Amino acid sequence: MPTLENLRRRLFWIVARTCLALYRRFPVFGTLRASIAIIRRNQQFLVIQRNDGRGLSLPGGLASWQEAEEETLRREVLEETGLRVTGQELRMRYHSTADVPCDTSVFAVQATGELKNSWEGSPRWMTIAELEPRMLKSQRPVLELLCKMCAASQPESPASVDGRPQ
Repeated sequence: MPTLENLRRRLFWIVARTCLALYRRFPVFGTLRASIAIIRRNQQFLVIQRNDGRGLSLPGGLASWQEAEEETLRREVLEETGLRVTGQELRMRYHSTADVPCDTSVFAVQATGELKNSWEGSPRWMTIAELEPRMLKSQRPVLELLCKMCAASQPESPASVDGRPQ
């Protein structure tokens, strides 16, 4: 007998895939708006292993009508991860038509709380190398920013007087 958790996953698969297919064909509300969070721990990033079978995504999602991007960010992070946003900094915005037409705001986020699964998926900590091949096409523009964030936190190797590593 299927568990309640398995039923919720299947339901999300059906709802997500159906809505995506319909909106690709009939974008009745035009370009959608979304907010996503970059939550980092050392050289790892928090991602959602999606229950719709489409791969990995950063926590976040679509804005409700007239919802501010910061409100969307807080709501979606809480829904998908169980974490409460305690601070955010807008890092970039981009437009994508990879899934549906969408303008996305990307925030570096500080958050507290205990991770929990949602009907949308399971939060996981992953390195860029682990998440890159499975990341949603619509979120791929964020990969360059993630790489820059990791590079900026790497300690520089000592150099000799002539500039070559020792």
